[in-house]
Amino acid sequence: MSMRNASATTEPPVIDVAAPDDWDAVVELLAASSLPLDGARAHLHGFVVARRGDAIVGCAAVERYADAGLLRSVAVASTERGKRTGAALVDRCIADARKAGISQLVLLTTTAQHYFPRFGFEAIDRTAVPDALHESAELRGACPASATVMRLVLAR
Repeated sequence: MSMRNASATTEPPVIDVAAPDDWDAVVELLAASSLPLDGARAHLHGFVVARRGDAIVGCAAVERYADAGLLRSVAVASTERGKRTGAALVDRCIADARKAGISQLVLLTTTAQHYFPRFGFEAIDRTAVPDALHESAELRGACPASATVMRLVLAR
């Protein structure tokens, strides 16, 4: 592999707001990661995607409910694991949430409870979830009751 090709594969992906045409790629990523689709399409405007060339290699979303947000659907292609693509997506979601005036982000996870503390998320009891977030499909049953609930309080 030439040095030029090696550097091309280590460049970070471009993180951008999802477009309606990105839905099929988002569905593939979520399905490959065994993440729920319930409610996702209705919140496509809250998705960001990671692009490498013409390919979408990752996605994540924030669903807003009043001044709280639900971080959901963080998924990356298997070829992106270990390349900080997931971290870039989460960082973008956190930054966008701060800019939008969201006071806290909550997430549910069955497999990544050890991944999110690096961003400042802490495990909380489900009873501590803001009432407004209970409108989300994830909290209405798309995620199992056994999922770990985590929260990041954003500075105002």
